[in-house]
Amino acid sequence: MNFKYSLLYNFYDLKMWMAFLLSWSLIIEIQSSATPTSQLQMEANSILKSGWWNTSDAQFNISRRCDWPAISCNKDGSIYEINIISTSIYYVNFSALNLSVFHNLESLVLSSIGLHGVVPKEIGLLSKLTHLDLYSNALGGEIPPSLGNLTKLTLLGLSFNNLKGDLPPSLGNLTKLTELDLFSNALGGEIPPSLGNLTKLTYLSLSSNSLVGEIPPSLGNLTKLTHLSLSSNSLVGEIPPSLGNLTKLTHLALSSNSLVGEIPLSLRNLRQLKYLYISRNKIQGFIPSIGNLTHLQELDFSNNNIQGIIPHALGFLNNLTRLDLSYNRLNGNLPLSFANLTKLEYLDISNNKIQGFIPSIGNLTHLQELDFSNNNIQGFIPHELGFLNNLITLGLSYNRLNGNFPLSFANLTKLEYLDISNNFLNGSLPSNLGQLTNLKMLQLSTNFIHGTIPISVTNLSQLENLNISYNILFGSLHSNFFQWANYNTFLIDLSHNFISGEVPSPYENFQHLYLNNNNLTGIIPQSLCDIDYVDISNNCFKGPIPYCTNIYTRNKDECINTSIRKFQPWSPPKRNNKVRHNLVIVLPVIIILIIALSLLVCLKLRHSSIKNNHGITMRKRNGDLFCILNYDGKIAYDDIIKATEDFDIRYCIGTGAYGSVYKARLPCGKVVALKKLHGYEAEISSFDESFRNEVRILSEIKHRHIVKLYGFCLHKRVMFLIYQYMERGSLFSILYDDAEAMEFNWRKRVNFVKGVAFGLSYLHHDCLVPIVHRDISSGNILLNSEWEASVADFGRARLLQYESSNRTIVAGTIGYIAPELAYTMVVNEKCDVYSFGVVALETLVGRHPGDILALLQSTSIQDIKLCEVLDQRLSLPNNDRVLRDIIRVAAIAFACLNLNPCLRPTMKIVSQSFVIELPPFSIPLTGISLQQLMSHELKALFHIVNL
Repeated sequence: MNFKYSLLYNFYDLKMWMAFLLSWSLIIEIQSSATPTSQLQMEANSILKSGWWNTSDAQFNISRRCDWPAISCNKDGSIYEINIISTSIYYVNFSALNLSVFHNLESLVLSSIGLHGVVPKEIGLLSKLTHLDLYSNALGGEIPPSLGNLTKLTLLGLSFNNLKGDLPPSLGNLTKLTELDLFSNALGGEIPPSLGNLTKLTYLSLSSNSLVGEIPPSLGNLTKLTHLSLSSNSLVGEIPPSLGNLTKLTHLALSSNSLVGEIPLSLRNLRQLKYLYISRNKIQGFIPSIGNLTHLQELDFSNNNIQGIIPHALGFLNNLTRLDLSYNRLNGNLPLSFANLTKLEYLDISNNKIQGFIPSIGNLTHLQELDFSNNNIQGFIPHELGFLNNLITLGLSYNRLNGNFPLSFANLTKLEYLDISNNFLNGSLPSNLGQLTNLKMLQLSTNFIHGTIPISVTNLSQLENLNISYNILFGSLHSNFFQWANYNTFLIDLSHNFISGEVPSPYENFQHLYLNNNNLTGIIPQSLCDIDYVDISNNCFKGPIPYCTNIYTRNKDECINTSIRKFQPWSPPKRNNKVRHNLVIVLPVIIILIIALSLLVCLKLRHSSIKNNHGITMRKRNGDLFCILNYDGKIAYDDIIKATEDFDIRYCIGTGAYGSVYKARLPCGKVVALKKLHGYEAEISSFDESFRNEVRILSEIKHRHIVKLYGFCLHKRVMFLIYQYMERGSLFSILYDDAEAMEFNWRKRVNFVKGVAFGLSYLHHDCLVPIVHRDISSGNILLNSEWEASVADFGRARLLQYESSNRTIVAGTIGYIAPELAYTMVVNEKCDVYSFGVVALETLVGRHPGDILALLQSTSIQDIKLCEVLDQRLSLPNNDRVLRDIIRVAAIAFACLNLNPCLRPTMKIVSQSFVIELPPFSIPLTGISLQQLMSHELKALFHIVNL
């Protein structure tokens, strides 16, 4: 009986539990059906309140959001993917979208939509997120440490933003990451060693930031990496040997840092490498034997302190398309094994100490750029170079090459840039030179080329720069010699030769013509007035000088009438005149030999002077005490005192940072400018140091667009500089004078900016030790009577020493100082690039562009048209070429004003972009906004992208 009741009890108990479970399942079902409804409503409300979508659009329907192209939903209607790339949604605030409600979100892609604000820390709540890509936006602030909570992430992309602050160590928690891309931001601090935990990474890019410290050896744990890029930062220390563990790497980029030490031998283990970039560092030692890296396609070790010979084993890398070893201290011969590199398209070994001869590389038929300039290479130019029929650029300047100009060069029909200047070439120019119809630049100056200029030169219709100065050319110019010159022609320089005859009339106007120091005769053509600047001084012209301000002319003190100096037929000697006969034969031979020897010695001395940037002269010439640098101050002191009446205030034309400037006319008639350091200023060490710094800098450089130093006086009683007088004064004074500003038309303004660019490019890239001006401003750039620019005031300039930190106190003019100097205190060329951008923009708008600079990071920049900010005192030009040049200057200015110094172009890139012919634009000037000027497409069009 008890058993029966017990069984019955258990039966009812079981029944009760079954009822309980049934009711609980109903409750769960009810709740599960209610939760999605609430979830979906929160997602819909977040979208509606974000303002990202146009809710006033008649087509807008929030209930159909899962059908929108940018949104994907799961089977319950909950959003699991938001993918917006370059759509009509543009320039929205990230924080406006409440991310915390998207519990099922797995992929968030918001690329190139102008997304601004900061990355919200709430993003760390999206625990299901596997894909986060915020590429190419305007996000600022720091990377939130909460991203470390997204442990399911496989891709994290934050490149091309303005993120700053340190990299959070919590990123090391994202152990499922396969791709981490933080390229092109303003991130600082050190690379967290915790990134070494991300062992599944295949792609890691931290380039173009402001990272400091050393490369953590823990990165050697990322053995699945195929791409590692740390370029364009401020990393120091040595390259860790542990990187040799990354045997799957195909791309390793460490360029543009401050890395030291030697290239580790362990890199030989990276047998899959295709791209290896370690340029622009402070790497020393030798090039390691890496001939086993046979997959290499691009190798760049340029701009370091690498020494020793070029290993023969580099010739085994027969897949190389690009090899750059320029700007090092390499010596020895060029390896014969280079003949094996048949796929090479780019070969640059310039600016080293390479000796020997040019090897036989005529089989490298894919070469487009070849640069051996600035070495000690000797011997003939091999005729096999004429087989490289894909060459576009050929640089052989500043070597010891001799022999004739190769006839085979006529085969280089694609050649655009040819520079063999500053060598020992002799012989005459070949008649087939005119077959190089694509040439834009031909530089043959400072050689021993003789004979006449072939008429075929007139076939070079694309030529923009022709320089055959400082040779032994004679004969006259053909009457159609200038027929190829046009608006695109920047320079024709035939100066310092023995060219005679009359000057042919040009058909069209161009920019610069130098025919000075020849034996030209006749009447100066009136048509030369159409050229921007002409120097025909030191010739033998007769007749009136055309009335125009752009021609600089001064006859020689003694002219030989070359029009009657003809070769007479040799007549037989008379009898009993043996002695006279011998004199007639021997004397001219001796005279010719003496003249030839003198020319050789003079040209050799000049060649050495140019190459070594030395040469101080302490003498007078033609009674002019100020034609030669570093004249004897004692001799000239009395003339200076007399010309300025002991530096009377009436002769003072301005004051600078550390002295006063005076205008003086010397007894010889030359007008000069004097910068005098006052006695009480001389007692201040900073003024004295600035003065001596300017003397040192200007004594060692010479360029058309850098103010010329004629002399100086260093005396305990008085200290002054004597330099070229610039009639127009400073850019600042011109822009703030309405009459001067209106005379300063668009063509003159474009040429002015070009001149400044060429001057700065020379300082940064063509001096033996790069020079940073540090005070580029509208007050320190002067203009002569022809409106040409000259960079002046080098009191704050600094020589860059690659072995030092180059740290400095902030120097310069407020409004022109690069913003990074406020926190890095490290001076480099990019500081001048920023200041140049300000000056270029100021030249276009007619005032300091402070208001425009403040808008560069704001939303309103896209609504401002270029034509609205241009100097309203000038009407827009009708000439299409001038219009294109204005757009070019504006695009270059904005590229130089990039807040990230690593993304600014170099001055070399800027100067080269000015000589590129621009295609017609489909967009009128009135349709171009400031936002468009900052686009990558327009930068690429003008070739101002910093590679």
